[in-house]
This record gives sequence, structure tokens and C-alpha cells, in this order.
Amino acid sequence: MEPIRHLSEIADLCKARQKRVLSVAYGEDPHTIGAIAGAVNENMVDAIITGHKGRIEKVASDKGVDPSIFTIIDIPDEKSAAKEAVRLVKSGRAHFLMKGLCGTSTYMRAILDKEEGLMEKGALLSHVTVIEIPTYPKLLILSDVAVLLAPTLKDKVKMIGYCTEIAHKLGIETPKAAIICAVEKVNPKMPATLDAAILSKMADRGQIKGVIVDGPLALDVAVSKECAEIKHLESDVAGDADIFILPNIETANVFYKSLTQLANGKLAAVVTGATCPCVLTSRGDTDESKFFSIALAALMS
Repeated sequence: MEPIRHLSEIADLCKARQKRVLSVAYGEDPHTIGAIAGAVNENMVDAIITGHKGRIEKVASDKGVDPSIFTIIDIPDEKSAAKEAVRLVKSGRAHFLMKGLCGTSTYMRAILDKEEGLMEKGALLSHVTVIEIPTYPKLLILSDVAVLLAPTLKDKVKMIGYCTEIAHKLGIETPKAAIICAVEKVNPKMPATLDAAILSKMADRGQIKGVIVDGPLALDVAVSKECAEIKHLESDVAGDADIFILPNIETANVFYKSLTQLANGKLAAVVTGATCPCVLTSRGDTDESKFFSIALAALMS
């Protein structure tokens, strides 16, 4: 399998596989319904939506979508709708989950619920974003832009693992992971550089598998071989990174929004670490972003 370089190819791959069933928590907003309709009409998924049936049908009709293509479970209360969407996955009726109009905290609490949620002991939720931009020759796999505020070294090991799993699904046999910092040299006053050096050595010694890891690397070096040459840096990752592990949520969130808002980036995003992929996009994201996120989660499920 050749590496996937465009998000549209993920959707094409899903169409060639057996359809998955998507469970949508409180799916009452136009962008979510538009994205789900696209995925259903292209035979990628069947969809079950929880929420206020009347509002879902009206929003669908206003979007020119036939609401009968969905299975709608009438639950007007946001929290109850989110819990039911999770139960559908837990019971095996659906393969993966998606957030609709409900708040992120409500969605995450339903996933994390100790009795009825989707977590196994020792698991860690982390957010992975896959971005396509016209100025880079491959997809960028970023973590963590939305869930982990200040990931520890142990968290970063799991983040690399989740990103590597997605990279493998995208046909990248041996992905290259850049541990992004402000500089390329280890500086005891900059904890992120210490983590980066440890992660690189862990990968060298087989403690992190299936991926080439290098860091600390500044962003310019991670994406530009010319910058690496100018800085006299020898690296198997420099200028050719697939995976970008960012030091904290502020850095990661600014980076990803810069790519999407200023560099015409297209995105797909999922939460990893639960028993199924969980689509988590911003309520302001477009139909297209949510459609690509459904495709990515379907591919991972």
C-alpha cells in the first residue's frame, strides 16, 4: 500500500471496506449532520444519532438532507444523549463514536465514565489531528492539540504510539516522528528538550517500536532539509517528519490552528486511547473537516 497523502484518499479507502456503524452524541448541528449525511450517502457508514428528534429532522431538512437515512434515538437531554451514544458503542451496536452539538466536557465525561464508559484500565485519552496542507508533500500527524494539557514523558510515549498506529493505517510503514522543541540541543532549563532526548534514545533501543524518533527538533528543521543542512544537523527525521509531538497544548493548538486558518489546511481529528476511535472536532469546524474525521475514525475502527 502506497502512503496516503491526501485526506480524500482516506474516504476512498473506507468505501472499499465493510461499512462501519457510527454513533453520534447529540447530533443536532448543521455541520455534523452534513458530514454524517456525506459519509452515509457515500456508503462509508451507517449512522445512529441521539438527540432531540424534531430538531435533528428540522436541521437535516434545512440542509437538504433526508433524515430517514439516519436512525434517530429521541433523547432531548444533552447528557443523556451522550451517555446513550456511548452505550451504543459499548453494547456493540456501533463501531465508533462522534461528538455532535454537546459540549466537549459532556462528551469526554461519557467516554471516561468508570461504569458505562469506553476506557480500559491504564488507558490514556489523547487527541490526534491529521492535516493536509498544500506546502508540505505529506500528511502531518499532530498530537496533542485538544486533550492533554501538559503531557508527561510517559504520556508522550503513548502519544507517539497512537500517532504511529494511525500512520501505519495511512500506509506509512516506518513513520518519522519529530519531538518538537524551540531548539535542537538539550537544555536542562527547557524540560521539553530533556523529554525529547529520552524519547529518541528509547526509540533507538527498541522501547518505542514501529517509528523513527528524533528530538529535540525545532519546527523548521523538522520540515526542511535545507534548514537542517544549514544548522549542520544530521537526522533521519529532519525535513521529512510524518509525526509531530508538541510539548504542550498551547503550542500544539496554536500550531494546528495556524495550519488550518492561515495555510489552507484540511484536517481530520480523533481521540485515541478509548476502546474505539472517538471523533472530536470543534463545533465550528466545517462539514468537510467532520467528514474527513469520520473517515479517519472509520478507518481506525
